[in-house]
Amino acid sequence: MSSASVSVPPPQVRHQGPPLGMLAVVWTGLFCAGLAAVLAGTPRFPRPEEPASAVTAFFLARTNAVIVCSWLQFGSSIVLGILTASAVNQMRFLGVRAAGVNIALFGGFTASMLGVVAALAMWTLTRPGIANDASLASVLYSLDFGLGGVGYSVPLGLLIAGLAITAGFSRLLPKWIVVSGIVVAVFGEVSSLTLIVPKLVVLIPLTRFPGFLWLIAAGFALPRKTKVRRGMGEQ
Repeated sequence: MSSASVSVPPPQVRHQGPPLGMLAVVWTGLFCAGLAAVLAGTPRFPRPEEPASAVTAFFLARTNAVIVCSWLQFGSSIVLGILTASAVNQMRFLGVRAAGVNIALFGGFTASMLGVVAALAMWTLTRPGIANDASLASVLYSLDFGLGGVGYSVPLGLLIAGLAITAGFSRLLPKWIVVSGIVVAVFGEVSSLTLIVPKLVVLIPLTRFPGFLWLIAAGFALPRKTKVRRGMGEQ
């Protein structure tokens, strides 16, 4: 038998980047740890509709907890940016060229940047004299809530939609992950209505927390290897 008749399977190459599942775990852990820092203890974290006096009382009494929360959530947003860049690069490495990949990139980077600004707005409330001014504290708190609430959930939904739909068409993820990602993404986009109907604020955690779980699952499930094709270069 000649060597030309032997069928040799093409070699596989591995994506050179951080593991997405672990990045998603770190992103989730940092955010949840920051949230726990302000939820534990009294006075309780004020709701957006509460008066300025409640905001002032909280930030004056829980300054150290807010500083820790701001630091952890700042770090979480940075990790989300790294996760987004890595996920998009891995999708392109696997041969996906659909527009959804760029939509995911836009959504993830926007959520990351707004999360950073939200964390810094919260940190600003801990500076001497800021929380004592009820009007200023109320403005900064509303800004923080807007940036870290609907400003975060809508682009996060775009990140998840871009990854889920393109991975679904390319058969890179199991169907249950694709479908659940689309559901979470829909919650994210509909959460924009919170700006008009404040009672729909529940859509924000329905995007954020299932979004954590979705990106962890998708990160571990997305393939990291692909077959070498003629003319293919690593990305």
